[in-house]
Amino acid sequence: MTASTSAAEYAARRLHMVENQLRPCDVTDLAVLAAFAEVPREAFVAPQAAGNAYLDRVEPASGTSGRMLVAPVVLARLLQAANIQPGENALEVAGGSGYGAAIMRLLGAKAASLDSDPAADKHGPFDVILLNGAFERSPDELVRLLADGGRLVGVEAISRAPKAVLIEKSDGATSRRVLFDANAPRIDEYRRAVTFVF
Repeated sequence: MTASTSAAEYAARRLHMVENQLRPCDVTDLAVLAAFAEVPREAFVAPQAAGNAYLDRVEPASGTSGRMLVAPVVLARLLQAANIQPGENALEVAGGSGYGAAIMRLLGAKAASLDSDPAADKHGPFDVILLNGAFERSPDELVRLLADGGRLVGVEAISRAPKAVLIEKSDGATSRRVLFDANAPRIDEYRRAVTFVF
């Protein structure tokens, strides 16, 4: 928090984000809206970006090297689609400072944030996995960590037009549903392999 911006001013900006960014963009789940109204995004962005915390744009995460927080509207719509229920086991992947996990905890989930440690399988299976960014290759290793009835949400950037997607597991099979057009920073661990064509 910068010296020139008070807690009350940040709270007012947070409410403005909820009322003027999230609600007009089809975020209707009251629990999701309440969670976004409570969690201080300025505490999760890099200090130099705190003044921009409530603009609807990607910002660098605090305390990390290179991780970015997805724009609030994209995150809210992903979490709304995930339909998080109290007591569910949830994981945020590539979360950086853990803003998405903080929102999921307010929604009642037992949520952890994983940056780059591949040991998530020790804590699974998960009812919800949030990919905090875009993936250029299928996150098969994360889909395997879903419990039966589990949901994975993120931005699929396999084609030229990125889309927010919901991947669900039921009876060992998975289904994929496109949610909306979305843009998000690429997650390095989920970039497609570089190939050369001669």
